[in-house]
Amino acid sequence: MSHRNAQTWQQLPSTSFGPSGATAHRRFSVWTKARVWAKPYRLVLDKLGARGELDWSRCAIDSVNMRAMKRGT
Repeated sequence: MSHRNAQTWQQLPSTSFGPSGATAHRRFSVWTKARVWAKPYRLVLDKLGARGELDWSRCAIDSVNMRAMKRGT
């Protein structure tokens, strides 16, 4: 699920998930912009590393950043 694709967020079952898809999308976008996820992600990596459960010898990092055209359709 992409934080940029609101239509996918609309598919979340609000009865079992809680907030509406629009609210979930908005909150995720705000939290992502505020870098809320950086600290928990770092903590998970630190804990796994401390237990020797990370193997960086086979690591690949890739990224693509592009604007969705026509509202993502």
